[in-house]
Amino acid sequence: MRRLYWVALKSIFTKEIHRFARIWIQTLVPPVITMALYFIIFGNLIGTRIGDMHGFSYMQFIVPGLIMIAVITNSYANVASSFFSAKFQRNIEELLVAPVPTHVVIAGYVSGGVARGICVGMMVTIISLFFVPLHVYSWWAIVLILLLTAVLFSLAGLINAVFATTFDDISLIPTFVLTPLTYLGGVFYSLTLLPPFWQAVSKLNPIVYIISVFRYSFLGISDVSLVFSMAVLMGFILLFYLFSWYLIKRGCGLRS
Repeated sequence: MRRLYWVALKSIFTKEIHRFARIWIQTLVPPVITMALYFIIFGNLIGTRIGDMHGFSYMQFIVPGLIMIAVITNSYANVASSFFSAKFQRNIEELLVAPVPTHVVIAGYVSGGVARGICVGMMVTIISLFFVPLHVYSWWAIVLILLLTAVLFSLAGLINAVFATTFDDISLIPTFVLTPLTYLGGVFYSLTLLPPFWQAVSKLNPIVYIISVFRYSFLGISDVSLVFSMAVLMGFILLFYLFSWYLIKRGCGLRS
């Protein structure tokens, strides 16, 4: 039985890989171009006027955050669009009636989102090498945070797809929630530069903790507690997984 579950997981994962790889010009190239423009505008043009940030150049400071933006948006978008497409085309009903556990279905779609997020993240990292030397404080932390973040936002994309009723609903959360939280998550500035009140407000944004701990893995500096940041990340992963498992198990928004 476990072998059959592995076959199901592998099939979903392979389908997800083929899906975004087949249209790589739409799924992989645009985010890389966007991040390259950020490197040019904020790093080369504006960064030279800002000066150092905690002993590092402004370009070095923003690189981890820009990589994380690419991972977050692409992990989210891949699962949200893929799962909703399956729901819209009624393909998901065949998967629900198949003898496949809910956790295998979730793992298959999430692994596809993780693959796309990590792939784009690596491409953005390579592009960043044209602008700034690679500075790594902890390789294991980089790998761990990348994987956990990609899993978290893949689960978030899955939840979005379950509740979405039209293709327009897929873009609502990224536009009005994800993008503002990401850009206010300390990508382009340090929390220490903010007044105390706004520092406290910023710490209500969960993406602050993700970007801060990811920056630590590159530069060895962090605006918030690393232990608390990891606890926040793991807590949201557990919460989103349980919620997505409940929604799919109950067939909420999936069965007509």
